[in-house]
Amino acid sequence: MKYADISKPSKDLLNEDYTSAVTLKCKGKAGPFDVTIETLRSPAGALTSKVGGKFAYAGLNFDKIQATADGSHVLETSLVPIAGCKLTFKANKGADLGVEYTAGAITTTGSLDVLGMSKLYASTCVDVKPGLVLGGDLSYNIAGDKAGPSAYNLGASYATGPLFASVTSAGKFSSLNMGLVYKVDKDLSLATSTVHSQTKKVDLIAFGGAYTGFSQVGVVKAKIGSDGVTSATVIKELYPKVNLTASASIKGNDMGTFKYGLGIAM
Repeated sequence: MKYADISKPSKDLLNEDYTSAVTLKCKGKAGPFDVTIETLRSPAGALTSKVGGKFAYAGLNFDKIQATADGSHVLETSLVPIAGCKLTFKANKGADLGVEYTAGAITTTGSLDVLGMSKLYASTCVDVKPGLVLGGDLSYNIAGDKAGPSAYNLGASYATGPLFASVTSAGKFSSLNMGLVYKVDKDLSLATSTVHSQTKKVDLIAFGGAYTGFSQVGVVKAKIGSDGVTSATVIKELYPKVNLTASASIKGNDMGTFKYGLGIAM
């Protein structure tokens, strides 16, 4: 496990699949290329698209090549020179050269801003024993008036039976983020996300759940945030490889804050 994934189960349950956009994503094959076209409808009705693809050649993986409507481009590549080691390059508004190395129970990652040569990031995660993971990360400003560590944190996660819990620090240990997931049964899972600090002992960020027992409806997810916004989403496979995601949210009972989203992926 990578350090960035320590809180993944709770974050995914509380954040994934909630949308306020209207989108259509189409995937297909064009020879050796996997092509993806994503179209977004703006509130005014205008359509904008992103066209991307991925392929592999001579051991080099082009994980993402994308052209966007605003004229920008995205490039993500990866290469595995030896077993357990992956080199990555990601270019969008910046350019980052990265490495991920796994040896036994230890996974180490690092990245360097090779465009501005201004920032270095590193993390390490250790599977201490089944269910228990410990890790930490460090961000370092290389140049400028703010040269030195810009962020450093530690985290841990533990999974046993139906319970998953994670704790990660933030703001150079000024606060702790806790995520909990409890699988009530095979269909229902509940999750919470809280922040703890000296100024506020407990701050409930979100509480939500997912239910998979409605075979005709699909996966139903709902959550309520500390900002008073209640959100719900339904994920349904309409046909093989055709998935629909429908979301809605509202703050309190104010209909003026009502938002909806609809996404189709095929």
